[in-house]
Amino acid sequence: MRTRSLLTLTAAVAALVLPAVSPASAADGTVLTTGGLGGTAVAVGDVLTAPLATGTTATLYSSATGTSGISCTSSQFTATVTDNPAAPGTATESLDAHTFAGCTANVVGVLGVTSITVNNLPYTTSVNSDGSVTVTPASGSTIQTTVVLRTLLGSINCVYQAPSLVGTADNADNSINFTNQQFTRTSGSSLCFANGYFTAKYAPVTDGDAPVFVN
Repeated sequence: MRTRSLLTLTAAVAALVLPAVSPASAADGTVLTTGGLGGTAVAVGDVLTAPLATGTTATLYSSATGTSGISCTSSQFTATVTDNPAAPGTATESLDAHTFAGCTANVVGVLGVTSITVNNLPYTTSVNSDGSVTVTPASGSTIQTTVVLRTLLGSINCVYQAPSLVGTADNADNSINFTNQQFTRTSGSSLCFANGYFTAKYAPVTDGDAPVFVN
């Protein structure tokens, strides 16, 4: 009896001193949160936005190591959260808009950039707890961008396609980075370089005014 009483007393003291933690509460954190790691869950249906990181440009160069091609001083994406499960896991978003502005070109024979339009939207964006980000088109479609250039011979359309894009999320500055993501020209004149390598850093990714973290 004394042994059972001692065990009961010990358990009672532990219950008073230690906070109650259940497996359910430990798994309540979601992949996307605001207010820091393990913060408030981002709700399904929330719209996330991100501009280019301050002081950076979005580029589409003709090679992975060169500097010839197109550079834009402004770009932004808008995505709607479609699933935000418990972490670790994979959150999904619908990439509804992706815009570019302030674009210039340093390609021989090209006088300027009229527009850059992202086609075939929306795309699906998957954000994993490990920070990897993948952008994919709808089934049977492709990621596509149409670049309209002003040249000595008039206006030309350059169409570039990619099967998917892969990036990395970083909680240090709530950013998403894309580095040398390869596009292939599917139509356009010889003034349209054959391959385009897309690089951009978007930060901060926000839900309203709140930075978004990946858990």
